[in-house]
Amino acid sequence: MNPYGLNIDDVTVAVFIALFAVFTFLGFYGMKWRKGDLSRLDEWGLGGRRLGWLLIWFLLGADLFTAYTFIAVPSAFYSTGSLYFFAVPYVAWGFGLAMLTMPRLWTVARNKGYITAADYVKDRFNSKALAVAVAITGAVAELPYIALQIIGMQAVLTVLFIGLGIPIKGTLTSDLALLLAFIVLAAFTFVSGLRGAALSGVFKDILVWITVLTTIAVVLTHYGNFQAALLVSHKVEPKVDFLDLPPKLFMAYWSLALGSTFALYLYPHAINGSLSSENRERLKIGTALLPVYGIGLALITLFGLLIFIVPNALEVVTKTGNGALTVPALIAATTPDWFTGLAFLAIFIGGLVPAAIMAIGVANLLTRNVIGEFTQLSPTNEARLAKILSTVFKFVALLFVFVVPATYAIQLQLLGGIIVSQTLPAVFLSLFTNKLEKNSTLAGWAAGVLTGVGLVLYVNLAVYHFGQLKTSLFTTPLGPMYIALIALGVNLLVTLVGSTIAYSVGWRPYNTITSKDFELEKPEITKQEK
Repeated sequence: MNPYGLNIDDVTVAVFIALFAVFTFLGFYGMKWRKGDLSRLDEWGLGGRRLGWLLIWFLLGADLFTAYTFIAVPSAFYSTGSLYFFAVPYVAWGFGLAMLTMPRLWTVARNKGYITAADYVKDRFNSKALAVAVAITGAVAELPYIALQIIGMQAVLTVLFIGLGIPIKGTLTSDLALLLAFIVLAAFTFVSGLRGAALSGVFKDILVWITVLTTIAVVLTHYGNFQAALLVSHKVEPKVDFLDLPPKLFMAYWSLALGSTFALYLYPHAINGSLSSENRERLKIGTALLPVYGIGLALITLFGLLIFIVPNALEVVTKTGNGALTVPALIAATTPDWFTGLAFLAIFIGGLVPAAIMAIGVANLLTRNVIGEFTQLSPTNEARLAKILSTVFKFVALLFVFVVPATYAIQLQLLGGIIVSQTLPAVFLSLFTNKLEKNSTLAGWAAGVLTGVGLVLYVNLAVYHFGQLKTSLFTTPLGPMYIALIALGVNLLVTLVGSTIAYSVGWRPYNTITSKDFELEKPEITKQEK
């Protein structure tokens, strides 16, 4: 029995399964699409650097419109209010930062044959240690990010099972469904690499846009407007302010937005997607169009308010006590059964596609910049090892979700942002100056990581109860501030002071990479190369 009157039945399941089959086909077809030698890491992990502006737009957009975006952002907006609208400016700023940095990184990577950001760091600083640090930081930060995609997928399955009247006291059914999906994902990623992720990403993004625009149109035309939702929300306890941000949270809002901006394009999956571009100009076009996804993110966030005018959906969330069900419940309560199947599949593969891209980015880093620094690998063995590591990393993330509570994992993702932002001097600043000394930059990285992790431990273990990660904000005279910015400030201070001292005692920049390497010296890819 369906206790909440949700539009979920056998038709919903049939549509979900049929579209998942299309998704699977596209993933495996990637190995034949723009066929290349997939025994080479650049072909498997970067798609042969052959993606045009439209595919770059879809691929990088797939990293934004994730299952986590659908689940966590509206859920946080529903329960906390205006603070979590920080996701909208952070995305806009993040793409602006990408326009400044990614074309320069792409150019030097193309001219020098780099596959990862750590490849570039190694040559820029003549430092294996710094390259290894950047690689390990990216891998560690990516793990909870993948885990959160799985948590988003679990929310979809939970509402699906509720609608079908399947008991959800145990998690075995959901776990088996996730395991099967990840086996399929691991299989096509292994054989197709980034090509499979790109093709399935296009399919996923099309479904996501259909889901977002259709759902919000149905709710606004059949259930009421935003004013009505605000009126209902004011009658619900505890009251949440969706319009005004309390002054004490100003610093929290802006620091979360700014800190997340710095972290966004330091994640391996974002850099990996950018480096797969066919040329610099197409990367610029694809990146310049990404703010369109910011509009979609704003609409998704507002689902956390619109649920108040959909009684059936609100009942699901309140009676289960699970805010993560906000968006799936809203969709299932307002759209026909067949469309619910389409929308649920969009959110579900909205976790799988980013997981594939993230695992590929991590595998590239671990293969080339960690294992490759200690063991000589042939090009074939390098690609084979990356495929294996990509597979292993996916299932490690899946295990992570099975053993770690969802709320804990979400805070660990914020910790991931704190950690990965400490690679900013080595990766981003060095794109514009060669005056950063390697030992000082490494010391700055270490100081930033230790500060960030230390403050997180302090505010969560000392201020709150042991073992419960509740926040990534540290109280300052200006108000609560995202720890990533504090840690990055310490990092920059150590890096800049250390580099200044080193320069004063005779150190001079290492010049393996020159200013000409940031220019388009090599010709564009020819038709024969394509």
